Amino acid sequence: MNKPVRRRDAARMLMSRKQMSASLRVARPPLWGNSILAGVQAGLAVALAVGLVAVSPWSNLIGAASLGAMAALFGRFAPKRRRSIIVSYAALCMMVSIGSMSLASFFGLPMPVLLVLLSVLGAVYFLICMILRFGPPGALIFMFAGMAGMHAPSSLTEVGLRVAATVFGGIVAVVVCAATEFLRKGEGPNPQSVPSVRNQLAQFAPAFLRISVGSAIAGLIAYSMGQAHPGWAAMGATAALQGVHLHTTYHRALQRVAGTVVGSVVIWMILSQEPNIWMGLAILVALQIVTEIVIGFNYALGQVFVTPMALMMTYLSNPGSSGATMAPERVLDTVLGAAIGILIAVIISTRKDRSQLHSNHTGQA
Repeated sequence: MNKPVRRRDAARMLMSRKQMSASLRVARPPLWGNSILAGVQAGLAVALAVGLVAVSPWSNLIGAASLGAMAALFGRFAPKRRRSIIVSYAALCMMVSIGSMSLASFFGLPMPVLLVLLSVLGAVYFLICMILRFGPPGALIFMFAGMAGMHAPSSLTEVGLRVAATVFGGIVAVVVCAATEFLRKGEGPNPQSVPSVRNQLAQFAPAFLRISVGSAIAGLIAYSMGQAHPGWAAMGATAALQGVHLHTTYHRALQRVAGTVVGSVVIWMILSQEPNIWMGLAILVALQIVTEIVIGFNYALGQVFVTPMALMMTYLSNPGSSGATMAPERVLDTVLGAAIGILIAVIISTRKDRSQLHSNHTGQA
């Protein structure tokens, strides 16, 4: 009988050169054209939603509108008759994230409590994305929407306006996707047999627990260090902990860190020029499209563009903020979150998880 793989052995294997090399591999994604189309659809939806809100009396709500429009990213591999449903559900999730976290911050809940709520939201959205088969980009974008709600509104009216702007962006996303759906080719299969919700909840329960715990720990540590955006650390942990296996957790964490470092340098150079709203919007749309072109080849390549896109959205949502100072913090929070994610994954791993890691490690060329 094979000797059980200890946690220290699993950690040693994860840090090996083989696993690091595996995380850098580039592979051609399936149905690549649909990913590009999703990027174009999202870019067009964001441009329309943000552009219309920017010239309205509620220009301070462009962040919420852009997040609602991001619902266009979902359902790219779904059967055509389900695409609009998935995009609508995704827009609803965006609305709930922004609305619930805005209410929590309005009622004065302390930051540690908000970070725990954000972590639980991320885990809940992980379940929703898996059970309803949302497809990429997954739960992280809903957590990002929740982070936007953590900036305390001045009144309940502002909470309602944030929700309304998110709904508006979601409606734009649904319309854009419906109008361009004929361009989507090679749709994914429509499964004839789907496991019951109860069975799926049992299947994904371990991931729910590790995401909730790991992301909360990462966010709270970042907060204790005085970071201005501790939610980024929570998101970094969630990105890693979504992996089904230990080696995919490590790969995702390493790729996120590498891509974030490069992407932060890029956005630092851009935000140092303090672009106006229209230049920022043009950059945001371009980044969205390029992200979907490259992220299927390697997650790290996608993060090179996701990081500038996220920071540009934050900058446009808070025009008075010093955008360039956010880039170094994004790197620190991401490294912290990824490291905690890996550590939590190893600590709570089962014997089966470690055995699978050993098989994967010894089977690599």
